[in-house]
Amino acid sequence: MMNAFPQQGARIHGGPDRHGVPLHDFSTNSNACAPCPAALQAVRQADASQYPDASYTALRGQLAGFHGVDATRIVLAGSASEFIFRITALAAQTAHTAGEGGAVWLPPHSYGDYAQAARAHRLTLASEPGQAQLLWACEPSSPLGAAQAGLGDMADACAAKAMLVLDRAYEPLRLGGAPSLSKAQLQTVWQLWTPNKALGLTGVRAAYAIAPVGAQAQAFQLDQLSPSWPVGAHGVALLQAWTDGGVQAWLADSLDTLRDWKARQIALCESMGWTCLPSDANFFCARPALPEGLSLQQALDRLRSHGIKLRDTASFGLPGHVRISVQPPLAQDALHNAWQQLIKASQ
Repeated sequence: MMNAFPQQGARIHGGPDRHGVPLHDFSTNSNACAPCPAALQAVRQADASQYPDASYTALRGQLAGFHGVDATRIVLAGSASEFIFRITALAAQTAHTAGEGGAVWLPPHSYGDYAQAARAHRLTLASEPGQAQLLWACEPSSPLGAAQAGLGDMADACAAKAMLVLDRAYEPLRLGGAPSLSKAQLQTVWQLWTPNKALGLTGVRAAYAIAPVGAQAQAFQLDQLSPSWPVGAHGVALLQAWTDGGVQAWLADSLDTLRDWKARQIALCESMGWTCLPSDANFFCARPALPEGLSLQQALDRLRSHGIKLRDTASFGLPGHVRISVQPPLAQDALHNAWQQLIKASQ
């Protein structure tokens, strides 16, 4: 069964808003141990007076070597969101050339740009994976930070006849669990990587994808759909730093810290009566115990007035919950104290 997408209003994201940068930002999933010093230095030293190499030859080679794949499988992107729109355009173009309407399959809870891109390119929403030309998966998933249910079966069944894109934005920030796909299965799907979250430099917009084995023709088509220089000098510096052994060692050390902080943060949230959902990543979802007569939006607005921002997950299809990134103890205590003030003010 095919369904039309509902009309969408303004896009909702975490991070800075009309009030500026939150003092304690739980609304984005950037690595709270960051920024990575070596990556930050590389970005600051980038030569912005020159164009990057338009073919990104050296960068493609570094990323290919880092992942152990052929450089022809690397597709550079201005950001994950930019790639989402570009590969959706390719899926729509391919379907229309074949005389088909084109459909996309989305996980039950997923990043809004997947649907936004499909809507923009007039794709319909497939109720079953086998009905779609483009399928999206994310693991650890957002907003739940969990395994993508049925991903292995979907990869086996759909990857050969449809474009299955695995968004791996949070794989570098995995704190538990294991990937659902084997190394062999990963070679059959598109992998989308956005290192800026793991390195704590989300303001630097740069990403890349790895095409499946044998999909170099589609990778070339995606390059043809791209404007010139999709990644600027600072993005190139970030992606090059990502492949450095020292940067990867820093990331591994940060995961140990994040695990400790996560355990503390979950305990603190549960002490406030919140229900925390399981998660493998550096973030989790929780249902706050709201005072009688206070809506979730009102509670979030009051927390924002204290410099604390949480991410309402209603736009992910999970109403009544918030997504909370793991933050340092100082920020956690600020959340706890602000919530206690909110409770007292509501009594």
